[in-house]
Amino acid sequence: MQHTRGAGTTSDEIRTYLSAQRTLLAWIRTAVALMGFGFLVARFGLFVREMMIARGIEPARSAGWSLWIGTTLVILGAAMNSFAAARHIELVRSFRSRELSRIRRSWFELGLSVILALVGLVMAYYLLLLGT
Repeated sequence: MQHTRGAGTTSDEIRTYLSAQRTLLAWIRTAVALMGFGFLVARFGLFVREMMIARGIEPARSAGWSLWIGTTLVILGAAMNSFAAARHIELVRSFRSRELSRIRRSWFELGLSVILALVGLVMAYYLLLLGT
């Protein structure tokens, strides 16, 4: 049994839309975790160098693989945020095409996703600029 809310929007449609918003936020959360893990991996090379210096061992001049793997994870997280925002916009358009009057874009969530994607790109640039 479907209950009507507003001008032709059913409770099932509203539930589906809210589920799409939760999915967007889950993608954002996953992407932020991936970017944080990537930053940690990229800076791990610096930690290893400091430990080698503390033990009196000459550290390698190269940053090693940690910088490149970590930076790749950060870029992947930024791309994931961008993809999640694009997918959500597409989904909202499909809802709107069925003329559901109460469905609107999630400007906060979309803005958060775009800002976090930009932060990820800045982090990647920082990692590559400084190296280890």
